Amino acid sequence: MQKDIIGQSVKGTIDRPIGSHHPKYNDMIYPVNYGYVQGIYAEDGEQQDVYVLGVDEPISSFEGIVIGIYHRFNDVEDKWIVSVDNRNYSDEEILKKISFQEQYFKGELIR
Repeated sequence: MQKDIIGQSVKGTIDRPIGSHHPKYNDMIYPVNYGYVQGIYAEDGEQQDVYVLGVDEPISSFEGIVIGIYHRFNDVEDKWIVSVDNRNYSDEEILKKISFQEQYFKGELIR
């Protein structure tokens, strides 16, 4: 886990915008923009996944501050939480926004 990334500015691409369906689980619809940071690779060998908070419409790219990491205990990759509106969301707000997907994993929010 890269805890030192918290507070850093990152940018990347949204490949699952708000309202889109999960590629494997069609009944899962994304309530937040979800994408990846270009050029940073996670433990699964893919580019680092992020939940993007602070915009309520589909976007194709983002730039924001990493405000947390969702560390999965039963998976090889962590998810970064990025704020694009300079708001420091509470733990409860973050966990509620990402629960649509993270409910299937055991983990903790690192701040």
